[in-house]
Amino acid sequence: MNPLLADLERRNELRERAYAQAEALRRAALDDLWRGANAALSTAAGEALRAARRFAHRLQRRRALARGRV
Repeated sequence: MNPLLADLERRNELRERAYAQAEALRRAALDDLWRGANAALSTAAGEALRAARRFAHRLQRRRALARGRV
């Protein structure tokens, strides 16, 4: 086999491996990004729900006080 051809094939194989590894790293990075985004959204949604419940409770208490029930 021609040494230049063997070198070219070796380089092509290295390039293909590098592309495959880069793709795997990109996918892992996107998974991490979405996992973090989902966690942040979940936390924010939980906090918003808690705040809404507390606000509703305060409104009910205020109405009851205004009506003289408490």
